[in-house]
Amino acid sequence: MTTILPSYVSGGWWTPDETADAAPVTDASTGEVLALVSARGLDLAAALEYARTTGQASLGILTFHQRAVLLKQMAQVLTERKAELYEISSRTGATKADSWVDIDGGIGVLFTYSSKGRRELPNTVVYPDGPVESLSKDGSFLGRHIYTRLPGVAVQINAFNFPVWGFLEKFAPAFLAGMPTLVKPATPTGYLTEAVVRILIESGLVPDGALSLVSGSIPNLLDSLRLGDLVAFTGSASTAQSLRSHKNVRIGGVRFTTETDSINASILGTDAMPDTPEFDAYVTQLVAEMTSKSGQKCTSIRRALVPRELVEPLIAAVRTRIDDRVVLGDPRAEGVTMGPLVSLAQRDDVLRQVGKLVDAGGRIVVGSTDAPSARLTDGSTRVAEEGAFVEPLLLQFDDGNADAVHTVEAFGPVSSVIAYDSIPDAVRLVALGGGSLVTSLVTHDPAVATEILTGIAAMNGRVLLLDRDDARSSTGHGSPVPHLVHGGPGRAGGGEELGGIRAVLHHMQRTAIQGSPDMLTAITGIWHQGAAANPDGTHPFRKSLAELRLGDQVLSAERTITLEDISHFAEFTGDTFYAHTDEEAAAANPFFPGRVAHGYLLVSWAAGLFVDPEPGPVLANYGLENLRFVTPVSPGDSIRVALTAKQITPRETDEYGEVRWDAVISNQKGELVASYDVLTLVAKEQRLPLSPT
Repeated sequence: MTTILPSYVSGGWWTPDETADAAPVTDASTGEVLALVSARGLDLAAALEYARTTGQASLGILTFHQRAVLLKQMAQVLTERKAELYEISSRTGATKADSWVDIDGGIGVLFTYSSKGRRELPNTVVYPDGPVESLSKDGSFLGRHIYTRLPGVAVQINAFNFPVWGFLEKFAPAFLAGMPTLVKPATPTGYLTEAVVRILIESGLVPDGALSLVSGSIPNLLDSLRLGDLVAFTGSASTAQSLRSHKNVRIGGVRFTTETDSINASILGTDAMPDTPEFDAYVTQLVAEMTSKSGQKCTSIRRALVPRELVEPLIAAVRTRIDDRVVLGDPRAEGVTMGPLVSLAQRDDVLRQVGKLVDAGGRIVVGSTDAPSARLTDGSTRVAEEGAFVEPLLLQFDDGNADAVHTVEAFGPVSSVIAYDSIPDAVRLVALGGGSLVTSLVTHDPAVATEILTGIAAMNGRVLLLDRDDARSSTGHGSPVPHLVHGGPGRAGGGEELGGIRAVLHHMQRTAIQGSPDMLTAITGIWHQGAAANPDGTHPFRKSLAELRLGDQVLSAERTITLEDISHFAEFTGDTFYAHTDEEAAAANPFFPGRVAHGYLLVSWAAGLFVDPEPGPVLANYGLENLRFVTPVSPGDSIRVALTAKQITPRETDEYGEVRWDAVISNQKGELVASYDVLTLVAKEQRLPLSPT
C-alpha cells in the first residue's frame, strides 16, 4: 500500500505535493495505518475538461456493442486479479463472503451489462425509443424518440460499504452509454477502489479519458459541473439533500440521482408459524442481513415486522442462530464469519445511534454494546480496542409507533423487532419509514402477499417475496441485481440505479425528432416506411453484411389463394378453426366476409414468395416479431410481399450479424394484409458455395 493514495486524472496518476492535512486510513481490524488520503491541489476543472473532451471523443467513436465488448474484457481482467482484491478487501473488515458480494458482485455487473448491451442495444450510437408516429396523411413526415449520450461527465460519489460494486454498478451503464466517469470513493475504503481502477487502467482497455479517480475530499465538486454532467450519489440522506440543493443541480441542468440510507423492513406473514419453512427463512435472512458486511448495507433490514404473538419465538430463534453461526473477528482469522465495522469512527457512530434507539424505548434483547471479544489472526479471542468490532444487536420496541425506530438508522449489525396486529397495521408501519430501497415479505399465502404488496409497493423500490419455493434460489433481501431497478422513493433518495438498460438511459437524453422517412432512416440506422428502397434486381439474400444496405428490397410475384389451399392447410396442420372451415359460421363473424385463409398460411406463403433458397450469406431465420394481421384474405384473393432490409447489426465477436427485415403482405387491391419483422443471421462476408455433396 502506498503512503499517499493517488488519484487518476487527465490521463495520468497524481499525488498532492503537501500531505499535512491528509486523512489517515486504517485497517478495520488492527488499526494499522494503511494510507494517507488527500486531494489538496488537484485541478478538478482540468480533470473534468479532459473527460469532457478526450473521454467523450474516445468513447464517441465506439458503438454500444463495442463498448459492451470492452466491459466484458474488463470483467475478465478483474476476475484474473480477484485474489489480490480479496486480500485488500479484508483490510476493510470484509469477510470472504462480504468480499464476494462486493468484488464478484461488481464484476458480475460488468458481465451483465456487456451481455445486455449486445442483446438489447443496436450496434450504433443512437438508441431509438418506442414506435414511429406518422405525422402526415401521406407518410412523408414522421416522428419518434431517440436517446443520445449526455455530453459531459458522470460523476459518482460513493459510500464506504461497497468500494468495488458501488463503483462498477455506476460505471458500467455510464460506459455503455458512452459517457466518461469520474469516481469519488469514500475515504475509508477508497484504497480498494483505487486498486480496481489501477488494474483497469493498466489493462489498456479503458479508452483515454473514459475513467478518472479522485482520492480524497473535494468540498466544492459541484461548483465545477454544468449542463450535460451527471451526479450519481450514494450515501446519507442529509448529504444528498445538501447536494441536491446546489444551484448547478437546481437551475444549472446538472442531473442528480441519489440512493440513500433507508429504514428497510422485513415482514413475517401471518401464516408463517414457527413450524413452517417461511419462519425459518425469515430468521435466516434477518440474521444474514444483520451480519453480512457487518450490517453496513443500505439495504439491510432495520425493522423486523412480526405478528404480535410471534415476537418472542422470533427473538429466541434469532438469538440461537447468532450463537450458533456468528463468529466475530478479524476476517483473516480462521472461522470468522463477521468482521468489524469499517472504522472506529463508524463503530462509535453506530453505538451512538443505538443509544438513540434505546432512549426512544428500544430494549436490547440480543447482543450487547459492551466492547466484544473478537477472534484475531494470532489465534486468540479477546477484546480488541484497536478494532472496530460491534456485536449483532437486536432491539425490541413495545411501542411500534415510536418515531425513532422508523427514522434513526444504526448503520451496522443492528435491527429492531416491531409487533403488528393486522395486515393493514403492517402496511402502515412500513409506510412510517418514509420510503425504502427494499422490503421483504415472507409468506406462503398468495392472498396475504397480494394484500401487503399492493399496500407497500409505492413506498419501495423493490419488494422481495420469499417463501419455501424460492428460499434456496433467492438472491436475498439485501442483494440488488443489475437487471432490476435499485433505488427507492422518499427517504431512499427517489432515484434509480441499475435496472438494466434503464440505467444506461439515465446517462442519455431522450429527444423527439421529426422529419422525413429518409432523414429518420439516416439518423437511427433503421429503415422507415416511405424511405428510399432499392429493388436493384439482386436478391438481398445474396448479399453479405458488407454488401447489404438499408432499403435493399425484394418485391415478390403474386400468389392466388384457393379454397382448396385453405382446406388443405386446415387438415394438414389441424387448425380447423371455423373461420377457415365453415362458410356460414365464418360469415356470421363480424370480422370475416366468409371463409378466410389462415394467417399462418399467409406468412408461410410469404416466405415462399420472398426466399432465395440457394446457399449464401443468409445463415438462419431465427424469428418473427410484431406480427399483425390486418385484412382477411378470401378464396380467389392474391397476395404479394415486399421484404426490405430494415436494420443491420453486425456482431462484434462473430463472423455474422443480425438483419431485421420489414415484411409487408398486401392483396391484389394494394391493401395491407399483414406486417411483421423477419429476423435473420447473415454472414459478414460472402461464403463459398456448398459442395454438391
